[in-house]
Amino acid sequence: MIAHELGHAGLYVRDLEASTHFYRDVLGFREVCRLPGATFLSSGRAHHELALIEPGPEAVPAPAGPYYGVAHLAVKIGNSLDELRAAHRELLAAGTPITAVLDFEGSQSIVVRDPDGNEVEVFVDATPALWRKDPSHVGTFPKPLTL
Repeated sequence: MIAHELGHAGLYVRDLEASTHFYRDVLGFREVCRLPGATFLSSGRAHHELALIEPGPEAVPAPAGPYYGVAHLAVKIGNSLDELRAAHRELLAAGTPITAVLDFEGSQSIVVRDPDGNEVEVFVDATPALWRKDPSHVGTFPKPLTL
């Protein structure tokens, strides 16, 4: 078996409306389907790349400290620093707190948190030649980036 691509991610969310608003209206995913307790969103690459699922009152929040599970989601928004700058302005205008702005050499990112505190990396591949020539660039420690 050979993986072709990551199909989609499913997130349990506390407030389906707040999370749908964040991923649809702030990050720009398109809502493709809604069922009781779930919203399915797509960037247009596939039928859906993100499923938001409200598990109900029996669910418990993740612990405050590090835990095993998903570390973050990354959402590619383009291939240039100009696109990242535009996203930075849009996130600020939407009142989304920005945790960090980072240069990973092979990609450049803005880090935010969704309504449940999950880390979301909004990124561009402004320097894809670096990681395409030498995949070890994926493992570089990020440096602060000024937009």
